[in-house]
Amino acid sequence: MGLGGCIILIAVGAILTFATDWHMQGVDLHVVGLILMAVGLIGTATFSGIARRRRVVVPSTPVVEEEPHHHHRGEGYTDGYGV
Repeated sequence: MGLGGCIILIAVGAILTFATDWHMQGVDLHVVGLILMAVGLIGTATFSGIARRRRVVVPSTPVVEEEPHHHHRGEGYTDGYGV
């Protein structure tokens, strides 16, 4: 159930709790509405927690390219001919 389903549960629960005056034998619609709103709120909190965890970006180690080594005259080994 996604975020949309949770919002629908909250809305249906609020309608049953606050906007109806129906009476059914053996069923208290106000309690059913409260239960639906509670389930919708729990689902919304769970969904946002999972979505928040997915958004965490782990910084990667930067890649540093090494520059090629250039040998200059006078550095290192030479064979006597200036090379």
